[in-house]
Amino acid sequence: MRRISSFILALASFIGTIIGAGVFAVPYMTFQSGVLTSAFYFLVLGTVVLFLTLFFGEVVLRTKEKHRLIGYAEKYLGKKAKILETLTMISGTIGALVVYIILGGSFLKISFPSQISSFQFSLLFWLFLSFLVLLGIKSIAPVELLINTAFFIVCAIIFFYSLPKIHLSNLVLFNRHHLFLPYGIVLFSLVGWNAIPEIEKLLLHKKDLKKVIIWGMLISVCFYFLFGLIISGVTGKFTTKEAFEGLAPILGRKIMFLGGLFGLFCVSTSFLILANYLKNALVFDYHFPRITAFIVATFTPLFLFLLGLREFLPIVSFIGAFMGVVEGAIISFSFKKAKNQGDRIPEYNLRVPKFLVYLVPIVFSVGAVVQIVYYIRG
Repeated sequence: MRRISSFILALASFIGTIIGAGVFAVPYMTFQSGVLTSAFYFLVLGTVVLFLTLFFGEVVLRTKEKHRLIGYAEKYLGKKAKILETLTMISGTIGALVVYIILGGSFLKISFPSQISSFQFSLLFWLFLSFLVLLGIKSIAPVELLINTAFFIVCAIIFFYSLPKIHLSNLVLFNRHHLFLPYGIVLFSLVGWNAIPEIEKLLLHKKDLKKVIIWGMLISVCFYFLFGLIISGVTGKFTTKEAFEGLAPILGRKIMFLGGLFGLFCVSTSFLILANYLKNALVFDYHFPRITAFIVATFTPLFLFLLGLREFLPIVSFIGAFMGVVEGAIISFSFKKAKNQGDRIPEYNLRVPKFLVYLVPIVFSVGAVVQIVYYIRG
C-alpha cells in the first residue's frame, strides 16, 4: 500500500510539473498551425522528451550523491557545463515562474470576480505558493495530488460541455504559414525532467521511476493534444492565446469560472515543483543557505513581474527552444558518461543506439533556429 501511495504521489508531481502554463497556448497553436501539424509535433517531440527524461532518470539512479541537473552536469561533463546549465536553468525556470505568477492572478480574477485586481491576485497567488515552497517537497507532494485530482475533474466537466459545441469546420488540418509555430510551445509544454530528482525521493521503490516517467509523459501528451483539439474545435477563429477567453460567449459564465479554476490548478502545481527545484539546486549544487535559496527562487520572479514583464506566448516559445538545446545536450552527454562513470547500479538500465545520444541535441538545435526565424519573419 505504501508503495502504491508513493507511486501515485510521484506520478501526480510529475504530471503537475509537465502540465502547466503551456497548456493555454495549445488551442491557439492547434488552430493556427493545424490539427495534423500539432499531432506531428506532439508525437515527435513527445518521444524525444520521453527519452531525455528516461536518460536523466538513469543518471540520477547511477549517482550516489544527490544533485540537480547542475550538479550532474559538473560531475560528468565538467565546470563549463555546470556554468552553462546554471545560466540556462535559472533563466528558464525564473521565466516560467513569471508566467505562472501572471496567469495565476488572471485565473483567480476569472474565478472570483471582485474589486481585487488581477495584479493583487497575482501577489496573493505568489504569497501562498511561496510559503509551500519554503516548507519543501514533503508538503508539496500531497498538495500536488489534491490539486491534480481537482484539475482533472474540472477538465472533464469542461470537456463534457464543450464536446456538443465542436464544429468540424473550426478545425484546420494544416496551415503552412504557421508550420513552425508549435515547436517551442510543445517543447515548453512537455519538459518535466527537472522534477526527476524530487520524484525519485518520493518513491519507496526506485525502479518505479521508469514507470512514473512513461505514464506521466503518455498521459500529458494525450491530454495536451485533446485539449487543443476540443477547445479550438469549439472556438475556431475566436481561439485566444489564453484559451478560455474565447469560450465565454459560447459556454457562458459557469465555464469561465471552471476555466479559471482549471488554469489555477495548472499553474499552481508547476509553480510549486519548479520553484522547489530551483531552491534545491542552489542548496545542493551551490551550497546556498536554504533561506537564501528560497529568496532567490521565489522573489526573483516576483521582482521581474513587478517590473512589468507581461508577454506570454513569445516567452513560452523561446524558453522551450532555449532550454531544449542546452539541457537536451547536457542530459544526453551526461547519460553517456554516467554509463561508464556512475558510482552505483541503477534500478533500470536503458539500452539505446549510440547515435540517439547525438541526434537529440542536433534535432533541438535545428528546431531552435527554425523557431527564431519564424518569430523574426512573423
